[in-house]
Amino acid sequence: MNAPVCFAGIRAGILFLFIASATFLPAQSWQQRVSYQIEVSLDVTSHRYTGKAALVYTNHSPDTLRRAFFHLFNNAFQPGSMMDQRARNISDPDRRVGDRISQLGPDEIGYLHVKDLHQNGVAVSATEVGTILEVDLAHPILPGGVAVFDLDFEGQVPVQIRRSGRDNREGVAYTMTQWYPKLCEYDAEGWHANPYVGREFHGVWGDFDVRITLDSAYTVGGTGYLQNPEEIGHGYLPAGQAPQRPAGDQLTWHFVAPRVHDFAWAADPDYVHTTAQVPGGPLLHFFFQDNQRAEKWRQLPPYAVAMFEMMREAVGPYPYEQYSVIEGGDGGMEYAMCTMINSSRGLGSLLSTTAHEAIHSWFQHVLATNESLYPWMDEGFTSYYDAWVMDRIYGMNLLNPQYLDYLNYVDVVESGMEEVSATHADHYQTNHGYARGSYTKGSLLLSNLNYVMGEAAFQRGMRRYYTEWQFRHPEPRDFKRVMEKESGLELDWLFQYWIGTTHTIDYGLEVAETVDKRGTQITLTRLGAIPMPIDLLVTYTDGQQEWYYLPLRIMRGKKGADRYELPRQVLPDWPWTQPSYALTLERPLDEITSVEIDPSYRMADVNRRNNRYPDPKKDKAYRPVWESYGAVPR
Repeated sequence: MNAPVCFAGIRAGILFLFIASATFLPAQSWQQRVSYQIEVSLDVTSHRYTGKAALVYTNHSPDTLRRAFFHLFNNAFQPGSMMDQRARNISDPDRRVGDRISQLGPDEIGYLHVKDLHQNGVAVSATEVGTILEVDLAHPILPGGVAVFDLDFEGQVPVQIRRSGRDNREGVAYTMTQWYPKLCEYDAEGWHANPYVGREFHGVWGDFDVRITLDSAYTVGGTGYLQNPEEIGHGYLPAGQAPQRPAGDQLTWHFVAPRVHDFAWAADPDYVHTTAQVPGGPLLHFFFQDNQRAEKWRQLPPYAVAMFEMMREAVGPYPYEQYSVIEGGDGGMEYAMCTMINSSRGLGSLLSTTAHEAIHSWFQHVLATNESLYPWMDEGFTSYYDAWVMDRIYGMNLLNPQYLDYLNYVDVVESGMEEVSATHADHYQTNHGYARGSYTKGSLLLSNLNYVMGEAAFQRGMRRYYTEWQFRHPEPRDFKRVMEKESGLELDWLFQYWIGTTHTIDYGLEVAETVDKRGTQITLTRLGAIPMPIDLLVTYTDGQQEWYYLPLRIMRGKKGADRYELPRQVLPDWPWTQPSYALTLERPLDEITSVEIDPSYRMADVNRRNNRYPDPKKDKAYRPVWESYGAVPR
């Protein structure tokens, strides 16, 4: 390496950084902290790499730690691994994996081995168990204590199968994700040493100082800020100022990434590197191959800029100074300060994938919930805002931008494959159940909250949640309490039903003349197990409309300002033990054009066909099913 690191000499500086960063920890909770100093050298002929790392780990917990664990993700790409077994035995395997791992040869598999490990200069005993390194500490790490780990490691980049790998289907040389020994997270629930079976990741907040050495023909993009652009070139300098190097020369890229919980990078000799500035926000970097797909990549930057501006408006500012969108991987996957995107798709698909992965930066890489335990808090919230952003990008202004999530949810309910959203991500029985339990139901939780709280309180709550809990690994109760405080409502019932069960929301209505035929009686019936407050809109033949609001008693309050431009009539609370609720209108039935439950389409009712009078089967003007979930302009 042409810029070697003196590992012994960096410790005093890193310890100072830890003392300084500890002052920013929230008073009401604690977070572990780690700092990585890594140098790695990749041989682009053999696809193998060697490296050294120095980690400084601060135990902010009240516990004494006697063991530690590291992730060795690349070991998943070997025949017989847990990922291989799961992919070959699940009823609906991921088509990208299937039985491919079982067929890898010795030069195609992935591996990651720690060759030497010391704690504070003392050799420690460690056992490699699949994708986890189990470490018996030489000395316990006391509460408030600091440990320095020095380690040597070697790895082989697998043929691209899932997320990480070489030579993906588009010919991108290296997608280097989950490539280094990564310290597992420890929190109030203990160590999270989850084997890599196929789902998402969880990590310790920290600072990364990484030097990557490889053939100088390759352009590198990824996490962190490049520290030596004048030496690198490769799009970081004007073409006339880029240094010229002989073929086969080695070049070291030096990146620094503060306060992140992962580090990823990609490299290819054919990358084009362009940038676009978000006004008042980060500099966006784009890395893509200069081939027939390049034109759609060149169209991407202004859309990406708009996405970041929209998310700043809706949730809050992106806190880092840059973000990179990189061609690579096997689909789309978020990482700290960057995403890897496979681009064998049209421009529209590239836009929506970029939106989804970039929005993860707010929920997975700033808030950083434990996505193994609570995938719905990341994938679901990301999906909600992905649909909202794309609705604005395309100028559709739909009444319910999440309508596809509603249709997918109804589909999984009717299929009988729905699983409880509180399930650990790796332990869903099917991939379909995981997708609907995390992406779909997580998105619809926000839609339901928008409906229950009112749009104004919901928007304030999301911004408050992001501001108060960034860099703190929030859990479900933390999110729920923010939304309760912002709305003034009790919301535990909704979380318990929606996340903890597979019960459904289903309300129906019947409309009939009163006995004297001078009025109209409306009877609402709760057909599903989940109780909800009710918005009821009555439209008359003269064009007049009335909004009736029925609070749910268990909420202990009523929602505030909402999207309607109508005065509402607040009716007595509906207790959840009461299966039906009747109200009488003073106008006769022949003066009523329609009566509809939840005309905003935000409540995730599994059967909207019984939410409306006249009976949809008799109403020739009634919308098809996809429109009945709000796929119409506001």
